[in-house]
Amino acid sequence: MDYCASPGRGKGVNMATDIGLETGKAADESFRVGFLLIENFTLIALATAVEPLRVANQLAGTELYSWKLLTAEGGYARASDGITMVPDASIREDHSFDLVIVVAGIDVTRSFSRHEVQWLKQMARRHVLMGAVCTGPYVLASAGLLDGYACSAHWECLEAMQEDFPRVQTNNHLFTVERERMTCTGGTVPMHMMLSFLGRRHGQELSNAVSHMFVCDRIREEREQQPMPMHPGLARAQPKLAEAAQLMEANIEEPLELQELATLAGISRRQLERLFLKHLGCTPSRYYLRVRLNRARRLLKQTSCSIVEIASMCGFVSATHFSRCYRKTMGRAPKYERMEAFAPSRAEALMTDTMDSLPSSSLQALKRARTEPTYGTFETSAGRAVSG
Repeated sequence: MDYCASPGRGKGVNMATDIGLETGKAADESFRVGFLLIENFTLIALATAVEPLRVANQLAGTELYSWKLLTAEGGYARASDGITMVPDASIREDHSFDLVIVVAGIDVTRSFSRHEVQWLKQMARRHVLMGAVCTGPYVLASAGLLDGYACSAHWECLEAMQEDFPRVQTNNHLFTVERERMTCTGGTVPMHMMLSFLGRRHGQELSNAVSHMFVCDRIREEREQQPMPMHPGLARAQPKLAEAAQLMEANIEEPLELQELATLAGISRRQLERLFLKHLGCTPSRYYLRVRLNRARRLLKQTSCSIVEIASMCGFVSATHFSRCYRKTMGRAPKYERMEAFAPSRAEALMTDTMDSLPSSSLQALKRARTEPTYGTFETSAGRAVSG
């Protein structure tokens, strides 16, 4: 089977001219991809973006793709799990890429530099195709390179993007390809975006063959929604429960009344209450409050919006009411949540005495994660936070 046949046989909206099918490159010239590693990038996002390119080359028996890992200064890149990687080059060197993909991870709003933003702008001016994975879209947006574009990003940074970059058309899709931009969420989703990319450039046969090498039972579609925080198995088994939870997520600034929520979900209020109590161990009102407070936590840790503004954005009638609910549910006042998020050195100091027995890489990763909105939020079925 010839996987090196003309790339023009791939079909895809906006991809035929924008994402490299018509590159004017010689048939034996590889498609060059640069991966810009932002400090604290997520290793799984990088791996799942690179590996489809490697396997495509392997199956085709030729170098369809070449790639380089880049950092701002050419020094080691530290992933969110504490593992360090040696890049191939710095962005200070002269490069010729067909596509640049930004790979980011935790604490993205404070992990990139002005120099990286300027370099991305320079690449865009050269008509290089631009992509980003996990929280990387936030960096592209900071460079103004997503203004007027539809964009996907990891759900944890969507609120920050919506507040900081109102000209970016954020969505909750797994990945988005529009004109000369491709963006996606995190985890294993970059693999699916790249499989779609391969299919559009070389045809579905190659994409399916690469998928088979990864023991991947299907290639996920671009417009599939990011799973909500509810366990996906429960969401599949209880679609009405999932629908009600999705309605809550979509109506935070102006919360729905429970009767209206039940009507929209196509069930009675009593059925709605039974579903939540049976499967989630709480009332719908309690779950809804937690949804709103979780959004508030992300805004507190990732944006500079005032506490009054955040209270309004999350459907609270006053900052006082918001602070009281937040403190009662989250165990601390909103102002302390913000202080910790914007003073990471203090947060790290708090961890030192109790975590000395952990291996250094995991300790460092846990310290860095303390500023993340989801830090320490996992709860058992009994509702108690898990502690070590």
